[in-house]
Amino acid sequence: MKASRREFLIAGAAGAAGVTLASSCTPAPAPTGPAPGCPTGPLVVGPSGLPTPGATGLVDEAVFQARTTEYLQLATQSFRPNDTASVIAHIIRAERDPEFEWNPLLVDASIVSTDPYSDTDDFELMHLQWVVRLGRGVLPQVAIDAVEDKIAGARYRYDDPLPRGDVDNKWFWSENHRIIFAVDEYLGGLALPDRVFGFTGLTGAEHAARARPVVVDWIRERAKFGYSEWHSNTYMKFDYMPLLTLVQWAEDPELIALGAAAADVCLFDLAAHTFQGVYGVTHGRGYKAAKTSGRSESTFSTAKFLFDTTDESYSNTTDHGVLYLCGHSRYRLPEVIERVARHTGPVRIRERHGVHIDPHEPWSPDPLGAYGYDYSTENLNFWWSHGALTAWQFIPPTLQACNRWNLWESELFQRFAVVKDFAGIDPTVAQLAVRELAPFAAAGVLGEAHTYNWRSSEAMLSCVVDHRFGDAMEQVHAWQATLGTEAIVFTTHPSSPVKRTTKWSDDSGYWVGTASMPRSAQRDRAAIHIYQPGYASPTDPLLGPYFGYEPYTHAYFPLERFDDVVGANGWVMGRKDDGYVALWSFRPTTWRTYDAAVEATDGMSAPFDLLALGGADNVWVVEVGGASDHGSFESFVAAITAAEIEVTGTGSGRTVRYVSPTEGELRFGALGGFRVDGVDVPLRDHPRHSSRWAEQCAVVESFDIRDGDRRLAMDTTTAGRIVS
Repeated sequence: MKASRREFLIAGAAGAAGVTLASSCTPAPAPTGPAPGCPTGPLVVGPSGLPTPGATGLVDEAVFQARTTEYLQLATQSFRPNDTASVIAHIIRAERDPEFEWNPLLVDASIVSTDPYSDTDDFELMHLQWVVRLGRGVLPQVAIDAVEDKIAGARYRYDDPLPRGDVDNKWFWSENHRIIFAVDEYLGGLALPDRVFGFTGLTGAEHAARARPVVVDWIRERAKFGYSEWHSNTYMKFDYMPLLTLVQWAEDPELIALGAAAADVCLFDLAAHTFQGVYGVTHGRGYKAAKTSGRSESTFSTAKFLFDTTDESYSNTTDHGVLYLCGHSRYRLPEVIERVARHTGPVRIRERHGVHIDPHEPWSPDPLGAYGYDYSTENLNFWWSHGALTAWQFIPPTLQACNRWNLWESELFQRFAVVKDFAGIDPTVAQLAVRELAPFAAAGVLGEAHTYNWRSSEAMLSCVVDHRFGDAMEQVHAWQATLGTEAIVFTTHPSSPVKRTTKWSDDSGYWVGTASMPRSAQRDRAAIHIYQPGYASPTDPLLGPYFGYEPYTHAYFPLERFDDVVGANGWVMGRKDDGYVALWSFRPTTWRTYDAAVEATDGMSAPFDLLALGGADNVWVVEVGGASDHGSFESFVAAITAAEIEVTGTGSGRTVRYVSPTEGELRFGALGGFRVDGVDVPLRDHPRHSSRWAEQCAVVESFDIRDGDRRLAMDTTTAGRIVS
């Protein structure tokens, strides 16, 4: 008789699962506060009022208005009366241009959905905050009534009352959803202060009052800890959109100042990590279409609108993020952030994001959480927003919440079936079993990420440094080289074969996420990525379909999206304009052939999928450069192919030596540190931010960004903000 999955997992607590952990090192203690030497006391006294558009230190107002006019013309070429973006665009353009004609009477109750339980319902509620405020006196009353009914009939928290038998499929907890729900509730309460809301029986004013501290906490957490979904080219947009919504429609000066400062931090992150408008760096969460083309990133149109660093057309002409900026009367981008995006000289950017949590640390009855956030139900929203639902430290609160609030039945919790199997057993046994299976059971745990980015006018290279080596992670994009909007290179260890579909965005684990994270280290133009799964791929019919993986790694290197490509000495080297990239695999490589009749190719006829067969353990080395470093592409090819490179040992004894033509001798291994020209270089010592524009300690709620005579200083402890 085959064991049930629960029996299999419980047996894992005693080691029967056969899981090999990636490391047995003693974990570092949970941090408790800023590092010694970090500044104390407020950077800026506040709260500060926002400077008037056109003021010194903000982007040029005439240029901003010209871009707004251009975008609104694109956004209003057609009218979709049941689409919030189209309606918002038409209202804003009509306010700006008395000669513009449209028919608002076409808008009716179909502007809203009637399902209060659908995932991303919070996105719709955010857009409706704009519709109800811009639309009063413009749209038919039936449309306004429908929007107000939607706001009053929404369920804003997972622990709000739920009628017996109902299942709520909304995802309340991820980083972006937390702030969107809180802003929706706060502004919805302000819009309807005297109305009784359906699920709770509270008035709108009472909803606004209970949401306000959630908004403040989230903003201060992001200032201190950065983004658990670091540099996400899908979800960063859903961080700055609710903040822009808050700043435009809030009435509280402190919240307006805090929201503006938090929006600054988002857009500064975007500016520092874009290349020709592409947010082409490591991502805490990413999807296939956006990983393989900058035009598919949700941030692309915002970056083009704000920074104007690409000649590409807008990828979305009714983008809510851009429309919020077009309709804003309060917020303007500080000029220093625009300068960051447009900087062309080589620059190194190091950042720290998220909060320390190690799903492999030894079990204890009372584990210590980082920075005073203990592992209790009171901190559920905090820890779940960092992906810690299946970390052993947080298993008891996870089980309690799921059992109490009937979360197991929702669509999104079905992927946590590995935890549901422990719902009826002793929490300690559950913790031990989940810890034993941490290499794949804790795939959603984001943890503390240290990111490294190097950018020039010709190329950009980025990675997350030594992050959860050997573990599975759900949507993490470990590294990327970017030379153009679609001239992109990266590697993954796939958890499943190529999906049989002709839709490029569909993916079941071949390109999205990774079955095992590489151990990565980077020195400006060059990086080493060591793949070595920390667990054996399950082959049994119970766990295999969920946690199995492919016995190889592979690279995305779309040949026809480069101007020149050369292969030699195990390297594949490409040129796009004046930017160059080279990729080397320890294991021999071959190009995968796709059948375009049944497999997606995104219109490419040339190869794009480079397989390194023979095992899931592999070493990939990458280097970028350009004409300013090497002159011609031929010179780059000659320098790369002549470079010394060797891989020795296996398992924990594997080491790599690469003598980069530009960065010197790099030594790195499955264990130990990173050496550059014989000097030890700390791997995971990044501050909150370090670059030519700012040096900010971790866990300090302030930023001071400077470029020449322009400055942006903010402090979320005081809601102070200076733009000059």
